Amino acid sequence: MLEESPARAAQAILIAVREGVLDAQALLGQILLDGRGIEQDQPLAVRWFDIAAQGGHSMARNMLGRCHEHGWGCTADASIAAGHYRVAAEAGLDWAMYNYANLLATGRGVIEDQVQALSLYRHAAELGHAKSMNLLGRYLEEGRGCLTDPLAARDWYRRSAVGGDFRGQFSYAAVLADEENIDEALVWLRKALDGGNLNFLRVASKALLNADNLQIREMATLYDQRFVQMSDERSVSGVVELV
Repeated sequence: MLEESPARAAQAILIAVREGVLDAQALLGQILLDGRGIEQDQPLAVRWFDIAAQGGHSMARNMLGRCHEHGWGCTADASIAAGHYRVAAEAGLDWAMYNYANLLATGRGVIEDQVQALSLYRHAAELGHAKSMNLLGRYLEEGRGCLTDPLAARDWYRRSAVGGDFRGQFSYAAVLADEENIDEALVWLRKALDGGNLNFLRVASKALLNADNLQIREMATLYDQRFVQMSDERSVSGVVELV
């Protein structure tokens, strides 16, 4: 709907907002944050996320956390972000579990706690959250906050890859390459290439250069080319990569 006529969709959302519909209030916050259909206004986006969050909307609470984590429309404060993520995570929102776990894993805004981070990643992964599946796989592979379990790590990487997470696709490709299943590894590397963002492409291309297999090392060139293409597109459009 938003893709077809963002301005018309924004007007429809505004009508629902006036009627107190929580989903509409949260969605208004999102389109204000993105500037889709109406003029971008990140401070106002924060206000609407806050209004919807106070009404019990978990995704709005999660987005309020995102705004405070990254300083979108407000002063960046990881401790405030952590509080919002925790509330939304306790309400059962997988994205909030993932975001709160990320802060716990890195000690941003909270005391570092790898065991609790692992628990949150696992819970979100069991709910079907593909990004959490990949990180759960990493914890199990490295034995971070738990005993190492390579077979379980492989399975979570596979599930993350199938679920569409580009980092999970890259992780699963690495496992397949170690198993010398090069053809399938290349398939997943191409999928990760298609879906990856700038930060991922930059880091992944360097990792590929260290691969033992020549075909996989050659993928680094494609990752570099995609990185340059996306950088140029963002420079022209003025879009800032947020994730």
